[in-house]
Amino acid sequence: MRKLRVVLCGVAGVLAASGAVLVPLTQTATAAPAACSSGYVGLTYDDGPNAGNTNNLLNALRQNGLRATMFNTGQNAAANPGLVRAQVDAGMWVANHSYTHPHMLTLSSAQMSSELSRTQSAIQAGGGGTPVLFRPPYGETNATLQSAASALGMRTIIWDVDSQDWNGATTAQIAQRAGTLTNGQIILMHDQYATTVAAIPQIAADLRNRGLCAGMISPTTGRAVAPGGGTNPTTPPPTGGSCTATYSEGQKWTDRFNGQVAVTGTNNWAVTVTFRAPQRVIATWNTTVTWDATGYVMTARPNGNGNTFGFTVQHGGNWTWPSLTCTAT
Repeated sequence: MRKLRVVLCGVAGVLAASGAVLVPLTQTATAAPAACSSGYVGLTYDDGPNAGNTNNLLNALRQNGLRATMFNTGQNAAANPGLVRAQVDAGMWVANHSYTHPHMLTLSSAQMSSELSRTQSAIQAGGGGTPVLFRPPYGETNATLQSAASALGMRTIIWDVDSQDWNGATTAQIAQRAGTLTNGQIILMHDQYATTVAAIPQIAADLRNRGLCAGMISPTTGRAVAPGGGTNPTTPPPTGGSCTATYSEGQKWTDRFNGQVAVTGTNNWAVTVTFRAPQRVIATWNTTVTWDATGYVMTARPNGNGNTFGFTVQHGGNWTWPSLTCTAT
């Protein structure tokens, strides 16, 4: 974006009144830095995935052209495998944040290893690949814990900037702290806060204005680098593109109703469909689906039968249509 400053001569009013054309005497144009000319930073989100907020977080990141590293707890990954896959589909990198989020230094070496290995398994089961990065809860680490992580092929990652979102920071404060990031640095944020999601457009704009891009965290150096600038097998690059999912009401009965979703923009998609309690889906067609732990968030993907799929909902007295989010994969 170019900013133009024009200084006019003192007789501008007279010239304007006479119909003369006003010509700038001086002008200064300031162009924004070229994309990524100042380097890369690591955006990280701990403690996911969460049924109540992860989709909002992923949508905001995708809409603002950002990628991030998601340090998932194993228990949340096990409870929400569909959201682990959604993180991957949105182009994020998935990493390990222990299974139960304990104070790791109070554990024995065997317990440390169990926390890490169980999380690896939960993330793998959800389609998140094999993490190569580990962030210890509370940033607490020592040689024993780092050795346990290394034994599983992971580098321990802390942070350079703490957003303080966990401590009640406002959206403006989170964005301000992100504004202090410099090349290679990493910021700590969390999956579960609405204020953190709301800060994403501001963070994206600030990075662009400073010539910085959101990159991956190198398992070799532990610093933020260009995507593909290191080895991280957990997540492929995003495929780009966009898609739209449109809901159409189908047949209705006293106890249930049909819905149909048409996807446009791509043949490779994932549609997140969120139902409302006490609704229950009793049938689906033309799609392959997975569910989160709540039983209300369904992720639908193509199964070779085109870009239109449907479902039957036992409404339980709630006739509200489901909400939809479409991601190109």
